[in-house]
Amino acid sequence: MNGPALRPLLVPDEPDQAARLAAFRVAYPVVTIGPGQFGTWEALVPEASGQTVIVRHTLRELLDRLGEVTGPDDGQPGG
Repeated sequence: MNGPALRPLLVPDEPDQAARLAAFRVAYPVVTIGPGQFGTWEALVPEASGQTVIVRHTLRELLDRLGEVTGPDDGQPGG
C-alpha cells in the first residue's frame, strides 16, 4: 500500500505529507502510524518499558512531533 498511486488516498487532506510519511516509515519501521479516532492521526512508538502513543489532529503535526521524539536520525525510536 506504499505505491505512489495510493499515497494521495492515504492522506487526502495533506497530500504534501505523503512523501514525508513514507520517508519516516523507512527510517523507523518499528513505529506504527495510522488514522486514529475522530479524524486524528496516531503513532505507536515502542519503548523498552512498553510503548508511547502520540496523537495529533493532522499528519503534519504528528510527523513534527515524531521528529522531536526520535531526535537524530539513527533509525531507532526514542533518539
